[in-house]
Formats: sequence, structure tokens, C-alpha cells
Amino acid sequence: MKWNIFRKQHVKTYLGKDIKFPRTLSAFDLIAMGVGAVIGTGIFILPGTVAANTAGPGVSLSFLFAAIICALAGMCYAEFASSIPVAGSAYSYGNIIYGEFVGWLMGWALVLEYMLSVATVAAGWSSYFTSFIKPFGLHLPKALSGPFNPSKGVYFDVVAVAVIILIALLLAQGMKNSIKINNLAVVLKIAIILIFIFVGLQFIKPANYTPFLPYKMSGVIKGATTVFFAFLGFDVISSSAAEVKNPQKNMPIGIIGTLAVAVILYMGVSIVLTGMVNYTDLNVANPVSFALQYVHQNWIAELLALGAMLGMATMMLSMIYSSSRLIYAMARDGLLPHHLSKFDDKRNTPQIALVVVTIIIALGAAFFSVEQLTNLVSFGTLFAFTLVSFGILKLRKRTDITNDGFKVPGYPVIPVISGLFCIFMICQLNKDVFIMAGIWLVIGIILYFAYGYNHSQLESKNAEVETE
Repeated sequence: MKWNIFRKQHVKTYLGKDIKFPRTLSAFDLIAMGVGAVIGTGIFILPGTVAANTAGPGVSLSFLFAAIICALAGMCYAEFASSIPVAGSAYSYGNIIYGEFVGWLMGWALVLEYMLSVATVAAGWSSYFTSFIKPFGLHLPKALSGPFNPSKGVYFDVVAVAVIILIALLLAQGMKNSIKINNLAVVLKIAIILIFIFVGLQFIKPANYTPFLPYKMSGVIKGATTVFFAFLGFDVISSSAAEVKNPQKNMPIGIIGTLAVAVILYMGVSIVLTGMVNYTDLNVANPVSFALQYVHQNWIAELLALGAMLGMATMMLSMIYSSSRLIYAMARDGLLPHHLSKFDDKRNTPQIALVVVTIIIALGAAFFSVEQLTNLVSFGTLFAFTLVSFGILKLRKRTDITNDGFKVPGYPVIPVISGLFCIFMICQLNKDVFIMAGIWLVIGIILYFAYGYNHSQLESKNAEVETE
């Protein structure tokens, strides 16, 4: 048993199974998907709160340092995606490099990241939408306006469920149409952020940048550990590798390009925000809107509400898409019921996996308040980041895997540094997160030995490849 759980999937098996996905996504599509996942409501909140409490005007440097750390992990993902362009992201990489059991744990951690993050964001989208329609005299029945809380007369968040279903219906039509709408929404979202930056430049007071580092460099570093989580989500790009045109070239461009756009936008908002208002006044729930109202630009504050909803919608689209591909990949290997990998040849999507993912996420958003669980998203991501980073060391030793595309520079130093940084970030999480994450992983281990191990198709599929 102890040897069998580390049996490795043959890369040709995955490449053969995923050939049914049409390769339609370009580098621009990947960057739009990545930016859609990374840039959400956090860009309107974190620059202000971190400046006020941790880094001062130097918060822009915090974003830069966090982006550099993410770029290290991003390069590791880019090499994997270039070497093994298959569906399933870190789950599939783990199966091939570490073995089935470790791959399962990586996939199980990503299930936590993807689904929980969508449920959380859907609840936020519902709140913004409710505020957005209020000036028009529209309102929802109280019973349908939030997560289950009978003491307050609230039983069901109908808006959160509705937006999840609408996005899932869009994805069910196939990626070609979905990506066009996503690209348009991302462009509009970036345009709104740029409007804030350009308008805000007119109201900058240089005196607000003094002192630039009131909490010294230690504050900037501490701020980086906080804003690091604002960049999480770029890894969803690797889930789409089986649907990308020329993945050896376009996957690295998509991953690195996403981080480049994100850091420019985050730093731009940070610099302008702390120039408009003294950092000591930015410890509010909506610092960007507060700054605009401070300089009497209320019309842009209303525009930001639309930008926030667009940001959350594109994030949900990317995460629901990635969740369905992850569940498809796990079912493809027999570790989950095989019918979840059923492929709709007409729409070129794993429809059953998409339906199951949508139901689970919608139920979570409708009935549960998940604010206290948001750090679990970070744990799931960082767990996968760590193993992907160190996995480059094992990948380079594999003679059966060729890579004519991107390779991490500075090997083996960069992958090791990336892995160590991810471990450092995990250590910043509180004890409650470790307890809940431990429970989640134990559930995953039980599920693997109770079902996945006995239903795995790994050995039979590898045997088919070897006889070809």
C-alpha cells in the first residue's frame, strides 16, 4: 500500500485524455482570465487599510514585494504548464511528479480554494448589488437578502445564487463565448480603475507622502504578507492548459502577464490613494470611495461600485471555470465518480462537473456566512504553491517529459526560494486556519482511501500507454 499510493501518472495518459478540449485560448485571453481572478474588490480596500495600519505611503512597495514573491511561484507554474499542458493544474502536476496520493491532496486543497472563494465573493457581490439598486427605489425582501440567519429574519441569499447560476450558464455555452464576455468585463473593470488613477492624480498633495515609511521597512515587509493574498488566483490560468493555443508559449505569457498587470494596477491605486488622503485617515471599510468623496468626486465613487461588481463577476467566472476543470480532472482519473468527467462534445465542456460545482457553490453562498473561513482559501493556495515550487526540482530530473518552452531561470535557486517563501506565508496564518485546514485534509485522506484508491484508473491507463 505505501508504495502504491505514490504511483505516478504517465504524462502521455493526460495528453491523450485531454485532446478532446479545443485549443481556442490566446495569451490575451489568459491574461484577461488571470486579471479577472486576481483583481477584485481588494484593490479598492487593501491599499488604504494596509497603508493606515502597517506600511504608510510605502504600501506601494508592499505590493511590489508581494508581486515578486508571487512571480517566483508563477514562474514555477509557467514551467509546469509549458512542460505538461493538461487540465487540472497543480492536481495533475502532483500526480505526475509526486504520485497519486500527493496529487490528490493538492487537488483537494485547490477544491477548497476555488469553491470557497467563489461562495465568499458571491456574498460580497450580493451586498454591492443591493446597494447599487437602492438609489433606484428597488429592494429585495429581507428573507432573501442574505445567508441563513433566522434570528434576523434572513433565510436565503437569492442574488448570490442568481449570479452564480448566470455565470455557470454562460460557461456551459463553451469557453469561446464565455471568454469574449469575460474579456470585455475585464477591460471595463481596468478602465474604471484607470479613471480613478487619472482623476486622483489631479488631487495629490506631496505632503501626504511624508513620512513615506512611518513604520520603517519592517512595516513594508509586514504589509507585503497581508497584500500577498491579493495576488492569489493567477494559478487558475494553469487549469486551462488543455484549451490553450501553443501552450508552451502562451501559458508563461498569461501567468507572468497577469502578475505584471496586477502589480501595476495595485501600485498605481496605492500611490494615488495615499497622495490624495493622509494615510492615517484611510483605515475605513471603503478607502477609495472615501478618498473620492474627500475631494468631492462622488460620481466616480458611484462608478467604482460598478467596477467592484465587474471585478467580482470576472473572478467568479474564472474560479467556477477552474473548479469544473479540476473536478473533471479528478473524475477523469477515477478518484471521484467517473460520470463527473463526462464531456459534452457539442459545447466542448465537462457539463456534469460544471453543474455539480455550481450547485455546491450556490448552496454555500445561499445559506452560509463564510467570512470566518476566507483564510482557508489562502491555505489551499499556498499549500499547492509550495509543492509546485519544489516540484520543479523533480520535474527537471524527468527524462520522459520534454519542454521546449519556458523554464524557470536561476534553477535550482529560484524554485527553492519560492517554496520557502510560500512556507513563510503559511506560517503567517492563524491557528484556527490550521485546525480547519487539518480537518479538511483529513476528510480528503478518508475520501481517497475509501473511494479514490480503489477506483483509480492510473495503473490501467498507464498500462495502455506502455502497450502502444
